[in-house]
Amino acid sequence: FLQGRTMLPIFVVALSMVSRPHALSARPAPRILSRLLQPNASPVMQLFRPKEAKRLLVLGGGGFVGSEVCKNAVDCGYTVTSLTRRGENPNPKDERLGQVEWLSGDATDAATVSALVNKADAVVHAVGLLFDVNSGLEGLSPIVSGSGSKPTADSTYDNITRKTALNAIKAASAKSQVSSLLGGAPMPFVFVSCAEAGWPDVPFGDKVDKAAPPWLQEYLVAKRAVEGELAVSSGLRPVILRPSLIWNWRKLDVLPIIPIFNLANALGVPFVDKTVRVETLAKAAVAGLQDPSVRGVQRFGAMEELAQQL
Repeated sequence: FLQGRTMLPIFVVALSMVSRPHALSARPAPRILSRLLQPNASPVMQLFRPKEAKRLLVLGGGGFVGSEVCKNAVDCGYTVTSLTRRGENPNPKDERLGQVEWLSGDATDAATVSALVNKADAVVHAVGLLFDVNSGLEGLSPIVSGSGSKPTADSTYDNITRKTALNAIKAASAKSQVSSLLGGAPMPFVFVSCAEAGWPDVPFGDKVDKAAPPWLQEYLVAKRAVEGELAVSSGLRPVILRPSLIWNWRKLDVLPIIPIFNLANALGVPFVDKTVRVETLAKAAVAGLQDPSVRGVQRFGAMEELAQQL
């Protein structure tokens, strides 16, 4: 009885509004609504904005791995922004990459990264280099990078891997903690690490780790530092991908080594993981973003299963 008395006036008012549409359009939008719809709204205001699309930030989206992540993310309905030094589309002929926003900037700058993370719903960190300026092998970088990237004077493992990732982790954690107070889910954060980062966890891995050349040890220090930070960061859902050699049929520098790694893994060598195609790795990254049950380290078997979800 009370419900009927309450609903009747509401029904009459609604009917009158429908019959007089100008009554809706003539009134200016409330100030709070107009602020929510502004594209440059503050991070706090953006938390209340209706989500029209999934927004993904890919750090290193122009690289060998990052560009594949961008393509798969577009296929899955993400609005994708890439941050790289050059800010260039690596393949303008690709229709999916044409839908990505390509930004040029310095990922070692915390303010730059924070501003972009605050506009995103998820982050993929695909920045990296195999040979830094202190390795003595930096001349090989244009060959092995997959995107022809050349190290600059400040291209160290610590800067390119650890510092860029920690900038993103800090910004994502801060944003996600505010969101969690409003009942939001943890922000997914995918980090492309490497299989060798897990050597201490497998038989004989510690011995291989100690015998590794100095440049590789420094490389692993940076990767493990990021993994460690993700393990203790609050408000995030970390997805740590640990691929061994990453390849496709066009990456001629690693093709001769692929069968050796795969055979060693098939024979049960504990510290050698099966290699991973770049397409599989990228699909696993995007699937990990979308599946809220995925968390923590993902080795080659888990990545292959994740890739099947797309």
